[in-house]
Amino acid sequence: MSNYEVGSIVEGKVTGIKPFGAFVALDEKKQGLVHISEVAHGFVKDINDVLKVGDEVKVKIMNVEEESGKISLSIRATQEAPERPARPAHKPRPAGNAGGGGGRKPQPQKQQQQGFNTLEDKLKEWLKQSNEIQADLNKRAKK
Repeated sequence: MSNYEVGSIVEGKVTGIKPFGAFVALDEKKQGLVHISEVAHGFVKDINDVLKVGDEVKVKIMNVEEESGKISLSIRATQEAPERPARPAHKPRPAGNAGGGGGRKPQPQKQQQQGFNTLEDKLKEWLKQSNEIQADLNKRAKK
């Protein structure tokens, strides 16, 4: 369907900006989305500080959803990561919080296909997670 291959780097033009990312035209018929987290290596509070409509950008194709034709792009992946200062040694956590104090167990992260999810899909996922957490809390409360 698409002549765009995941991993390839192409030139594009910013055609629209939203708080969550920028739409980039790859050619006359295809455009993709650069999520705000893929715009730069550092934290981007306001995408308008980094990009504007009409900017020519180099993007890496991160994902192509064949069914929908949606293309996920990254500007950050085309740039060399800046040098990071050495991190300070890990500080141990205070003993007062060790052994649990009502904190919930970290849930193993399920591998999800990267790309675009509709709000409806995300809401279903959030409701399921919420119900699982509530059921776990109810079990603990009955003990």
